[in-house]
Amino acid sequence: MQPLQFHPLLKRIRWGGRRLGTALGKPLGDASDYAESWEIADCGNDQSTAVEGPFAGWTLARLVATEGGALFGRDRVPAHFPLLIKFLDCNDRLSVQVHPNDQQAQRMGRGDNGKTESWFILEANPDSRIYAGLKPGVERGSLERHLDSGTVEECLHSFPAKRGDCVFIPAGTVHAIGEGILLMEVQQSSDVTFRLFDWGRLGPDGKPRQLHRDEALACTDFDRGPVNPIDPIAVETGTERMEELVRCNYFVLRQRTFSHTLRLEDNDRFRVLMPLGRPINLRADNYEKMLRLGDTLLVPAATKDVTLSSAGRSVFLEISPP
Repeated sequence: MQPLQFHPLLKRIRWGGRRLGTALGKPLGDASDYAESWEIADCGNDQSTAVEGPFAGWTLARLVATEGGALFGRDRVPAHFPLLIKFLDCNDRLSVQVHPNDQQAQRMGRGDNGKTESWFILEANPDSRIYAGLKPGVERGSLERHLDSGTVEECLHSFPAKRGDCVFIPAGTVHAIGEGILLMEVQQSSDVTFRLFDWGRLGPDGKPRQLHRDEALACTDFDRGPVNPIDPIAVETGTERMEELVRCNYFVLRQRTFSHTLRLEDNDRFRVLMPLGRPINLRADNYEKMLRLGDTLLVPAATKDVTLSSAGRSVFLEISPP
């Protein structure tokens, strides 16, 4: 089974901008609020469709249902593809949010999956900030008082956003993405978000956007405290540098750096590849593709003899099952 590239699902939201097109080459229209590009999605009616090859036009749900063995290899074939992978252009500040864990989502009737996620920052303005976790000592009562007074930012741990930072956001973490940030997001396949605070802004209709205060507070992990960028674990070999950024119950995220040629190990599991800089040529069986920044490629477990090559030092993200 050859690797799969999908048409992006583009989402317009009030905090979006134009960098999905200018930086990542996505086919935008004339609007100035393109917020998300869903690269790999099997999330209800939001379905990725294959671009080319024998499965051109197939949805990811159809591929999972009919080609699950080839996609997942030695792993159990799930009912749906387990991950949702996106690019986000945060031209404006996002709301303060909390996501439920699996048990909370099920109990609240919001599907089978909660939403644990991770971000990898591709670009950030000099004054951009990430809000992740609560400051030490913030408990439910104090957070509620700051919600009432509109001073929630005083409760939030934050730090300057920098290109190359990776941030892990387990379900239950209070968080927000500041303005001026372009990032990759990998998460459980779920679109459940509880909006806790929206900075006093109004929606397109001139009214405040809906908040989910009770649900968000019920899902907040008040024991987590501040969350900072990942300190990666690096492994050097003769041909590459591999940094494991995140390992959790739902995915593993690595940054891999190589020079000229790299043959990927056959481990009978799917992987997702996303170049970060210099173009990378991928070959596998009778398949060949030049990958550039903004491209996302799903390599099924059944794809063997995958070789990457480039004109020099190249970096890519690899997402795989845990």
